[in-house]
Amino acid sequence: MTDIIDDLAWRGLIAQSTDIDALRASMAKAPITAYCGFDPTAPSLHVGHFVPLLTLSRLQLAGHNVIGLVGGATGLIGDPSGRNTERSLNSSEIVAEWVERLRGQVGKFLDFDAAANPARLVSNLDWTGELSAIDFLRDIGKHFPVNRMLARESVSARLAGEGLSYTEFSYQILQSNDFLELFRRYNCTLQLGGSDQWGNITAGADLIRRVEGGHVHVLTQPLITKADGTKFGKTAGGALWLDPEMTSPYAFYQYFLNSDDRDVIHYLKVFTFRGREEIEELEKAVAERPFAREAQRTLAEDLTELLHGRAELEAVVAASKALFGQGSLDELPAATLEAALAEVPKATVTELGATFVDLLADSGLVESKSAARRAVKEGGAYLNNVKITDEAYVPGASDLLAGRFMVLRRGKKSIGGVEVA
Repeated sequence: MTDIIDDLAWRGLIAQSTDIDALRASMAKAPITAYCGFDPTAPSLHVGHFVPLLTLSRLQLAGHNVIGLVGGATGLIGDPSGRNTERSLNSSEIVAEWVERLRGQVGKFLDFDAAANPARLVSNLDWTGELSAIDFLRDIGKHFPVNRMLARESVSARLAGEGLSYTEFSYQILQSNDFLELFRRYNCTLQLGGSDQWGNITAGADLIRRVEGGHVHVLTQPLITKADGTKFGKTAGGALWLDPEMTSPYAFYQYFLNSDDRDVIHYLKVFTFRGREEIEELEKAVAERPFAREAQRTLAEDLTELLHGRAELEAVVAASKALFGQGSLDELPAATLEAALAEVPKATVTELGATFVDLLADSGLVESKSAARRAVKEGGAYLNNVKITDEAYVPGASDLLAGRFMVLRRGKKSIGGVEVA
């Protein structure tokens, strides 16, 4: 069996570690307990959270114990890491609602029924909510030298700008206390997190050493970047969310299907459970048959099934094929059609009556009406996968899919849409 540390390193999932050899030795002796925290700063986790979530899952599959922590307390405060301005504080009611939503998402990636090492899911409000201000200052705060706190990158960067409130300044103490509590309750000796969390996490390790004399480990994962310089996980509509109501399964699938050849092998290592041999074969396919996009399809299918389930994967694959003339559009659910057309050039009309040529131009699928007429004349224009050869054709109610949509296509690969709203 491959050593889990070796596997994480091969996948590019180790950015920093307090002592990687000591961690490896500890894991070789007996299963350890690891945790990662997720703050409810939005109603959903986003695709960047896949990295620590799947790392927790890999550790559990390797026989270790794992804890997913949702920040019911720290979500009320706000982490200054990576931010130039102060966070707007959300109400306790909103944070509580988001905590429950995040619980469900984190729970998808951990096995709570494993016979030998069932996962745990906790909220730090369980212990932080009971902590008085006096106890917090006397028992925890006294172990944090202010000069060391000021030197942390997340703090010093803000102090060089518009400043930092005491609320956000205290965040690293609260996160450190989480590590201490999990060490005490579950003998948790490893905390995972993004590389931007290094200062916060090592502060927790130092707190455990000071208070309990314990030796624990820190392992951070690199932040994912794209070869073209654009930000990973960002779409035209914003972040790529794990909640299907915020990012449709179709849009999620298409994002990874459209991965750059330069990125796809790295993504397969980071985001899937495919083994080394399989990924190396896909790497060959990218080099030898890039037009086939085998690696991209594998990536998109694995991740969509992992997050949304097999039935949803089959639905989005069917939709993807149907949009490009390889299946029936009539059988697609309205929600899937809406999600698919949200990703392509689209015209919105209040009533029918415009010609097909007008709709082609208005959707932005072609640059002008003359270009639309030329596409029709050359036999490269389609309405709902039916070739249109009459420039004067006016789509009617019978052409509407799900009562409100039409799919436009130019050639084999350019898709557009019309919605009657």
